[in-house]
Amino acid sequence: MLAGTAVSAFAAQSNPPAVPAQTAQWTPPASAPGMPAPIFLYSGSAPGALGNGEADRPRMYVFLPKKRSTSAAFLVVPGGGYQHVAIGHEGIQIALWLNAQGVPAFVLDYRVGPYRYPVEINDGRRAMRLIRQHADEYGIDPNRIGVWGSSAGGHLASSLSTHCEPTDLPPANADATDQVSCKPDFAVLEYPVISMDKTKSHAGSVLNLLGPDPDPKLVHDYSNENAVTATTPPTFLFATTRDPAVPIENALDYYRALERNHVPAEIHIYDYANHGCGLCGTIIPLSTWPALLRNWMIQHSIIPPNAPPLPLPQPNLPSWIPGLHGPGEVTEK
Repeated sequence: MLAGTAVSAFAAQSNPPAVPAQTAQWTPPASAPGMPAPIFLYSGSAPGALGNGEADRPRMYVFLPKKRSTSAAFLVVPGGGYQHVAIGHEGIQIALWLNAQGVPAFVLDYRVGPYRYPVEINDGRRAMRLIRQHADEYGIDPNRIGVWGSSAGGHLASSLSTHCEPTDLPPANADATDQVSCKPDFAVLEYPVISMDKTKSHAGSVLNLLGPDPDPKLVHDYSNENAVTATTPPTFLFATTRDPAVPIENALDYYRALERNHVPAEIHIYDYANHGCGLCGTIIPLSTWPALLRNWMIQHSIIPPNAPPLPLPQPNLPSWIPGLHGPGEVTEK
């Protein structure tokens, strides 16, 4: 079972390296029966649904720590190239890492291919709005909700950071939840997809989100380095120079755009070749990046300096948890 997890009242309705500063231990779940109950993003059929199966019902999972250190929280958006959702090592494992330091987390399982834009982005918007709308029930501050995205989840997370201004809100006939702001207050992007330009992006993410012949305006607008403004939230970025899947230019271009717009930003680039390692616990050259993130979280008052210590590095959970079903599950076609 998952230690320290809980759900809101409205859920029913709808070879690790040694790092001296890390002392706490935590245990990841082995299978789906330990998961908290899903919170479906929509009470009925989701907008644009292609059916009524598990793949058509976006949801999130709430992970609340046994003891809190902060009123802040994160929406965690796993990657998967907009083709699947790496909910294990880029979702649940990150949520438990946050919980170990007293931080609430919400793990998103969003719709992916054959769904295309704007479905994936709207699922992320809806999740952020639900968390903010029900912040009191979760005991969190609605003005201290961040987003943490990995790989293609980094694109979705950076889309929330740059495409949740008032002009991006739904029409007035949407429900009450859709009138709530979807903009995060801070962001963590690890080895993120940022650009939709095929010359420097992850081709699979572009194809799966925008299709084989995308509208040039969508390519420009959702190359999120082009959408950064002075109001984009403070951001922490982590990437590797020789990433074999997502060119480093994605993270660099986003960081440069943040810097040009005087947005507080920090980037850590490792001279290494990796993509998709999550917290990277068993990769010794990369295993220090979570400690750098913790320092940034303290610096930005997301957690206090006396928050519970950083957990020990752990081997990765599988990309998908056996026995779990949802939109991001890889199924046989």
